[in-house]
Amino acid sequence: MKLLLITLLKIFSFHTQSADSVRIMNTQEIIQRKIDSLVNSPFLENGFAGISIKSVNSNKNIVQYNAKKSLSPASTMKLISSATALMTLGEDFKYSTILEYSGQIKDSILVGNIIIRGSGDPSLGSWRFKNKLDYKQINEYWAKKIKDLGIKEIKGRIFGDGSFFDENVIPDAWIWGDTGNYYGAGSYGLNMNENLYWATFKPTNYTESAILVKTAPDLPYYQKINRVLTDKVGTGDQVNIYSTPYQDILIMQGFVPMGGDFSVKGSIPDPALFAAYYLQKKLVENGVTVLETPLSYLESNKKNIHYQKPISTTQIDTLSSPSLRDLVRECNFQSINLYAETFLKTPSVLMNVGNSTEDAVKGLKQMWQTKGVKLGGLKMKDGSGLSPSNGITPDNMTDILKAMFLEKSFNAFYESIPIVGISGTVSNLCKKTRAVGNVRAKSGSIDGVRAYAGFFTARNGEMMCFSMMLNKYNSDYGSATKELEKLIILMVEL
Repeated sequence: MKLLLITLLKIFSFHTQSADSVRIMNTQEIIQRKIDSLVNSPFLENGFAGISIKSVNSNKNIVQYNAKKSLSPASTMKLISSATALMTLGEDFKYSTILEYSGQIKDSILVGNIIIRGSGDPSLGSWRFKNKLDYKQINEYWAKKIKDLGIKEIKGRIFGDGSFFDENVIPDAWIWGDTGNYYGAGSYGLNMNENLYWATFKPTNYTESAILVKTAPDLPYYQKINRVLTDKVGTGDQVNIYSTPYQDILIMQGFVPMGGDFSVKGSIPDPALFAAYYLQKKLVENGVTVLETPLSYLESNKKNIHYQKPISTTQIDTLSSPSLRDLVRECNFQSINLYAETFLKTPSVLMNVGNSTEDAVKGLKQMWQTKGVKLGGLKMKDGSGLSPSNGITPDNMTDILKAMFLEKSFNAFYESIPIVGISGTVSNLCKKTRAVGNVRAKSGSIDGVRAYAGFFTARNGEMMCFSMMLNKYNSDYGSATKELEKLIILMVEL
């Protein structure tokens, strides 16, 4: 009887494994037919598709199509920069911003400067995190700290020091039309309020000029050229803001819809100057006299003041960021370019590779190559995916995701990726299908590019990683999101 039972169990196991293999093969064939149909359709007649699906704990390539072709990944690139930061810095890493002074305090007078020294914290003064001060609260807190030292007069100035990163804060391959908008904010050594301001317009009559009511925060030290016109009701945000780092002119151009006041988001050209300006403003409001105008490290050079970093300083206060685990989660859930660019550059600085974007890319490649990841086809221009010149193969992406599975910080990384049908930028994807709650995916979208990458659990309980990219598709013949959604729904049947 025992022998019979063992024999029956073996037969059952064999047939179960055979059934699983048949189902997987059938699903693979269905996915392949779907890809073939897609690439031969008018939708992709002049475009490209790439897909890679792999098991994270074996050498199995489940689905491969153009897996070694370099394609534009859009915001799925954030998975690479955030994984690199977690791998090298650890999930408990925190950025620090130091408030200090140079010189001496005597008879309530500081003969020297107040310095805000950044380390690249992208969340300093952000509104996103509970129990963290926003930029207004930071200025109130720091002004009190300075006043508590007995200082009533500063014979010097307030400096914002953002020299932790290279002064060329915009990746070379970013588009001019992006850089003045919030999503195109550069990653500085000293960031504040996510380098964000709101420009509010009052629409008038159709095709006539809209009135610039205010910027919030107020930016009185910038010239604002307003070329925004009024469009029809319901047309939405059609405004581009043009500016470059350290420039003192903001050009606003485009259309806002008729109706009530309408606000758009711009990027602050010099957040270190912004931080210095608002701290000095708060100090003056609290009765502290500051003799010189506020400056940033680079603004001082532009005005031929040539600020020299003091040999010695006295620390007043240090503000720490949330943990890297929390920062990465916000980055990937909300797709924040500023955070991703900072994650790219920080490991490079702390490992003495360099403090520019170019240095950071070289450092990133070295880090993953030491993990055995092959990076042929990776043409990385930034950490966020905003540049259309970025190139990555589906295999590059899945190989890094697979390598990340073995890292101590994998759980923090995995939990930072939105859940399909539930959270983040994929909350409306694949509704009422088996993919909901099963797939973790970062989305990516820029002009002519749509992509998803992440992890899912197969029917047999095996964890898989995947990358899907469509480039240069013709949206007159369909929706890239819908086509990739169909592939994701099929994918979870493996």
